[in-house]
Amino acid sequence: MTTDADVIVVGGGLAGLVATAELVDAGKSVILLDQEPAASLGGQAFWSFGGLFLVNSPEQRRMGIRDSHELAWQDWLGTAGFDRLDDEDVWARRWAEAYVDFAAGEKRSWLKEQGIGIFPLVNWAERGGYDATGPGNSVPRFHLTWGTGPGLIAPFIRRVRASNAVDLRFRHRVDTVLTEDGTVTGVSGSILAPGDTNRGEPSNRDVVGDFTLRAQAVIVTAGGIGGNQDLVRQNWPKRLGAPPKSMLTGVPAHVDGRMIGISESAGARVVNRDRMWHYTEGITNWDPIWPGHGIRVLPGPSSLWLDATGKRLPVPLFPGFDTLGTLEHIARSGHDHTWFVLTQKIIEKEFALSGSEQNPDLTGKDVRLLLQRVRAGAPGPVEAFKRNGVDFVVADALPDLVAGMNKLTDSPLLDAGDIERQVMARDREMANPFTKDLQITALRGARAYRGDRLIRVASPHRLLDPGAGPLIAVKLHILTRKTLGGLQTDLSARVLGADGTPVPGLYAAGEVAGFGGGGMHGYRSLEGTFLGGCLFSGRTAGRAAASAVG
Repeated sequence: MTTDADVIVVGGGLAGLVATAELVDAGKSVILLDQEPAASLGGQAFWSFGGLFLVNSPEQRRMGIRDSHELAWQDWLGTAGFDRLDDEDVWARRWAEAYVDFAAGEKRSWLKEQGIGIFPLVNWAERGGYDATGPGNSVPRFHLTWGTGPGLIAPFIRRVRASNAVDLRFRHRVDTVLTEDGTVTGVSGSILAPGDTNRGEPSNRDVVGDFTLRAQAVIVTAGGIGGNQDLVRQNWPKRLGAPPKSMLTGVPAHVDGRMIGISESAGARVVNRDRMWHYTEGITNWDPIWPGHGIRVLPGPSSLWLDATGKRLPVPLFPGFDTLGTLEHIARSGHDHTWFVLTQKIIEKEFALSGSEQNPDLTGKDVRLLLQRVRAGAPGPVEAFKRNGVDFVVADALPDLVAGMNKLTDSPLLDAGDIERQVMARDREMANPFTKDLQITALRGARAYRGDRLIRVASPHRLLDPGAGPLIAVKLHILTRKTLGGLQTDLSARVLGADGTPVPGLYAAGEVAGFGGGGMHGYRSLEGTFLGGCLFSGRTAGRAAASAVG
């Protein structure tokens, strides 16, 4: 068979870039296809906060964190909840184990070899709040890339663009994975019209031609379904209740899930379709880039979290503790939104916004700007949302705050007297170093960690303390984001068919493969594991395909 390249990579996101870089290092020729314009090279990783899951890292040890492979694996298993080990989870669990080995082993040194730096303060995401074997991180493990998402993808973009062995073809949309006698031989599809869209903006789907390309192997790295709300609702798990009628979208529109179905038509097996990772702290972007653009608040633990009717969320559904548990609670409430009630003192310390564009200090590697995080006042992007965001209410008095909250819903659902009762009850618990309120216990415990005390958790105080004001309420929405299931792959990233054997010539990496094995996260994520999953699975796929082709 005459081929156009040794390997075709479908998708120019982080996993595709890493796979391509590995193939080039192995001396292979690559055609890298992407349906978007060149401005979007790097995919949705560009927009990320750059969080990476590392175990027993130098950064952790400097912060006094005692982590270990054993503790991380205990946390992963308790979080994932693998329960399909005889079928859909068999390879997912093996990938999870391999990934934790990587995160506790060579990952840190490999990142350094790529020229990727790590911010010295380690953050604590998904804190859990259950017992030792339940979901959540026992210790802080969320390491920020110095340069956030753009800093993470930059080394791989440089390597791919600098190689004469790579043929980059944008505006090439794959419609079919070609097979002959059960073996994948290439791809065919449509050439889309050029466009002047900026990164992340929706591009046209006007077809101006077609193409057919042949190779010894095809690696699919085309992402998940988070930008396709129809597909999100179609796959919504019954265990979480009815899908929300209204959601924000946390990824660009081109994250449409097309290649999952196209690969399935070529013989690939799709598993764990009902596993997704959507955030519960989404806010409407006042300066949107794509349709329905939402931003996630990465909260500290102090805000009072109320449901749509003003009832406090149950223990341990505190801000930043259990995303999936909170999502299930909200989905079964009959409403699509919740509320944070907080103070200016809390927002200054505890509100971080996910996304490279929302963190100009870290993204731009600007130390002077970064120092503002430890000074009085909220970061500039947070203040901009407080001033301009449609989901923010600011008031000096609680009755005025509640009145403003009620104006943001179709009908008034909140009773000012009931919310005042809950706020005052919470504030009374602040009078002593002892408390029966487990959220207050948790936030005091969080401040025992130096990183939280320095930049993430406000000193405990009464919400009605005039010196901490004004009062702030934030309307929170469900925000679509990650696909946890996908194409089932073995530990060489070879895509498996319905009979459990590899589909010859077909590989997959990144979100389209559930970040490895068709769902290495199980039901939940420990956070910092999505970008890392793209790195690990992309590296694995590139190396495996390079070894397999002549």
